[in-house]
Amino acid sequence: MPDPGIFPVRSSLPSAASHFGSYVLADAARVREADAATDGPPPVLSVPAPTSVDVPAAGTGTPAADLRRILGGPTGLGTAGLRLAPREVPLTPPAPPPAPPPTPTPTPTEGNPIPGLYHHPVAEPDPVRVEEVSRRIKAWALDEVDLYPDEWEDQFDGFSVGRYMVACHPDAPTIDHLMLATRLMVAENAVDDCYCEDHGGSPVGLGERLLLAHTALDPLHTTEEYQAQWARSLHSDAPRRAYRSAMEYFLQEAGPSQADRFRHDMARLHMGYLAEAAWAQQDHVPEVWEYLAMRQFNNFRPCPTITDTVGGYELPADLHAQPAVQRVIALAGNATTIVNDLYSYTKELAAPGRHLNLPVVIAERENTSDREAYLKAVEVHNDLMRDFESEAAALAATCPVPSLTRFLRGVAAWVDGNHYWHRTNTYRYSLPDFW
Repeated sequence: MPDPGIFPVRSSLPSAASHFGSYVLADAARVREADAATDGPPPVLSVPAPTSVDVPAAGTGTPAADLRRILGGPTGLGTAGLRLAPREVPLTPPAPPPAPPPTPTPTPTEGNPIPGLYHHPVAEPDPVRVEEVSRRIKAWALDEVDLYPDEWEDQFDGFSVGRYMVACHPDAPTIDHLMLATRLMVAENAVDDCYCEDHGGSPVGLGERLLLAHTALDPLHTTEEYQAQWARSLHSDAPRRAYRSAMEYFLQEAGPSQADRFRHDMARLHMGYLAEAAWAQQDHVPEVWEYLAMRQFNNFRPCPTITDTVGGYELPADLHAQPAVQRVIALAGNATTIVNDLYSYTKELAAPGRHLNLPVVIAERENTSDREAYLKAVEVHNDLMRDFESEAAALAATCPVPSLTRFLRGVAAWVDGNHYWHRTNTYRYSLPDFW
């Protein structure tokens, strides 16, 4: 068969949506300014949005109105049959389907939310999925990558990663899709524990360890002689074995741009680890804004950024790269990471040495009591959450492309599921006595 050659690169977005960046995002800023003048709370992405587009009258002249007009389809004499969305026609409603048999309601898991923390409750994750994901991930950890010694088994079980990932990815079509996220989560946790934290981690030499582990995600391309030595090194410790295996599974489902997006976010994560390690070596407490800058990199961002892969679809690369989309993803990662700071506060205080988290940094740098610092950190989280929701809602309204809408809902579901797991994981976390 002759070589068909290379097809010209084309955007996977509709032409109207792929050029939404400059003028629509400027209009989105005006929408947010108008919303800020009202007293009502920002819209919550977990509430399903209308499927139809509100098309303004002709001649409004604003960029957002023009986009809505384009996406709303043709108008005028003789175009009624050309609409993409069906018209509402008065019909006799069909008989409702028979009600499904009642299913038992799962017993809610224990755990109290932090008083005053802005969050959304989620339904208890499907116990059947939780059990199967938990079974599979433990078999992978023990049999495929030899992740931990026997004495760490209680900690592995107490992490409850199956419940975590099922709660964060409610739209995953299969258990196999859920396992993509679950393996990566466990591998990332192994790197954090073994290189940085509880199980032999140290800031000394961390850069070398992270660089070599990162090559399990972003492979080395070198000569044949040295390629073989590198390949053998990927089996030399538990974090590298976990990274290598989890990434191999991920590549079976992810497209090239999704895989490269994930590698980029993991490089961000590793850079954040290095900044925190440098402060530890210098015994330095950063300014609050500096700490928040570090936490924008050392955070959960690699997890919600793969929500489309886990959901079985793809957010196009040219849309994912838009500044407004990047801002929404960054706000989600920052908010979820402050949740971790708040719920792990007492756990970190009880550990040896000084652990930096947002309440500790606020108390040190702003000369406040521990309680005042903790409560201020709650407000920082709440501000980030409201910014995330208002900006995501504005973006969904100005660019109602189905893949983007679904992606934004997936990120919002991850944010809510992340809080659920922290709240309910009483094996790991307990709240300070500040109320």
